[in-house]
Amino acid sequence: MTNRTVRLARRPTGLPGPETWTIADEPAREPAEGEVLVEVKAISLDPAMRGWLDEGKSYIPPVALGDVMRANAAGVVLASRDPRWKPGDTVMGGMGVQRLACVRGRDLEPIDLAVAPFERWLGVLGMPGMTAWFGLFDVGAAQPGETVVVSAAAGAVGGLVVQLAKRHGCRVVGIAGGPEKCRLVTERFGADVCIDYKAGPVRPALAAAVPEGIHVYFDNVGGEILEAAMSLLARRARVVICGAISGYNDFASIRGPRNYLNLLVQRARMEGFVVWDYAARYAEARADIMAGLADGSIVAVEDVRHGLDRFPEVLTLLYTGGNTGKLVLVP
Repeated sequence: MTNRTVRLARRPTGLPGPETWTIADEPAREPAEGEVLVEVKAISLDPAMRGWLDEGKSYIPPVALGDVMRANAAGVVLASRDPRWKPGDTVMGGMGVQRLACVRGRDLEPIDLAVAPFERWLGVLGMPGMTAWFGLFDVGAAQPGETVVVSAAAGAVGGLVVQLAKRHGCRVVGIAGGPEKCRLVTERFGADVCIDYKAGPVRPALAAAVPEGIHVYFDNVGGEILEAAMSLLARRARVVICGAISGYNDFASIRGPRNYLNLLVQRARMEGFVVWDYAARYAEARADIMAGLADGSIVAVEDVRHGLDRFPEVLTLLYTGGNTGKLVLVP
């Protein structure tokens, strides 16, 4: 069988361009003992991918030059040498950006297409959903009646944080780019207010929206918006560091917030997290999210693009604001 792969050809400086990748056909590998061959049906595109391209110490080793680009994906088992899986099973896991993936069976988990389609298992029921749930409730410790502020509120993680916070009785302020995304955040996700960061300075609008201060700030962007939120923290606030997409393509310019001493003044805390640390508890988060999908308090917004060869251009949408909701590529 012939596989088509996207491999890392060179490490990018700034936004990854076509020269970053090699796209080619090659023979599919037969599964060895304990491995499974999967036909990839949907590939998750996530902001964290940019960080995986850079050398340096991080929570996960960088993608090696010449390797298939790392990605979470979902698909159908074609052949198996792992007794846990048989042909026809539907699974998800780290399969990479390719059409046919030969992976260890122990690294896969089952998905049920009667519950949700492939793209939803990569979105609200997958890594973005787990990130939103554990970031909000375990790291952020959000409580009913508190004010939660979410940046990148129209994105895969931020949009679900908005909905989970509303579902659990919080007042929610979203921050997103452009009137269309802000309408999505308020009208479909249920935020009480959405601030358009493209319309003017964020801090004055945010100050007006949080007269009692911010109890939980869920940060996906870093930079000036993080600094604005930190200036408006309430006593004992929690700042959840999920990502910093504003600086992913210009790492040299990233700086910490100048007003970090407000953490001291407000007896607040700032904490980062990696969702994989919560893997043993994913069922807990999925049960709550699925209940929300069932009762309508949570909606899934997916931005599905087609064509493996379009991966280089589709990936950049994450960093230019060109996607809405969960970005998925169908090979």
